Amino acid sequence: MTELKNVFLIGLGAIGGAFAGRIASNCPGSLKVVVDPERFERYKKSGITINGKKYDFDFVPAGYGDETADLIIIATKQHHLPEVIEDIRNLVGPRTIIMSLLNGISSEEILGSEFGHEKMLHAFCVGTDAVRVGTDIKFGNIGSIVFGDKNGSSQSQKVKLVREFFERAGVPYRVPDDIIREQWWKFMMNVGINQVSAVLRAPYKAFTVPGYARDLMLDASKEVISIARKVGISLGEDGLKTYLEILSNLSPDGKTSMLQDVEAGRKTEVEIFSGTVIRMGRQYGVRTPVNRMLYRLIKAIEEIS
Repeated sequence: MTELKNVFLIGLGAIGGAFAGRIASNCPGSLKVVVDPERFERYKKSGITINGKKYDFDFVPAGYGDETADLIIIATKQHHLPEVIEDIRNLVGPRTIIMSLLNGISSEEILGSEFGHEKMLHAFCVGTDAVRVGTDIKFGNIGSIVFGDKNGSSQSQKVKLVREFFERAGVPYRVPDDIIREQWWKFMMNVGINQVSAVLRAPYKAFTVPGYARDLMLDASKEVISIARKVGISLGEDGLKTYLEILSNLSPDGKTSMLQDVEAGRKTEVEIFSGTVIRMGRQYGVRTPVNRMLYRLIKAIEEIS
């Protein structure tokens, strides 16, 4: 395979939709969007609007298997992963590359165990302020996709193929030397901003100035740093400075994905954030009082929604 021509995306939320629009605009004919049967008919009729422009994506139903994917991009929620695995099973061939943009630090291991670790690229999205309401997606900053091979090779064939495709598609990206450390950094960021914004019902601007909201966010993130050190991940508090710089460049009234879930009455990703921190804290002997509090608050919000 010399280039990626047959790309599938599953998960047309704010982030998935934003990148799908960019790919469809710059590489027409290369992208198909996998959707469940209920959404398939609805989306075929209405399309998706991104920053005021309507997109009639090439939608295919879950379980579609008329062709093999060169690249599958997964942009759903973590708790949908069991269904996603079945939805894409018929698309995975010997040379398929799988890239998960899911939050947390476990989806690649789950997908790799199912389809083969050699197919996986570790990845995440950072710096986006995309928001979806109904079939309308808006963003000021699309952000970028950070990806790489678990073994650290920035010149592997999988990395080269995806890099070249993202160049053609106009998708901002970065390939770090240590993608695992970078994923832990993003996990640290999500544990703080996603959960605290959901509890406080606060947009990004609440965390760009000193105060109780920012302090609570940073305290939750610091518990991840303590666990990372126990695991052997070189994650320090210097990463918090980068984190704050990114927040300052997002739309002030933008909202995290977890806040959007809370406002819509949807199930949140609390289990992969504070739930993971609590479990790993117990395993490695690290106290996690802030995340324990956030976990109980978010579960209570889910319970009464």
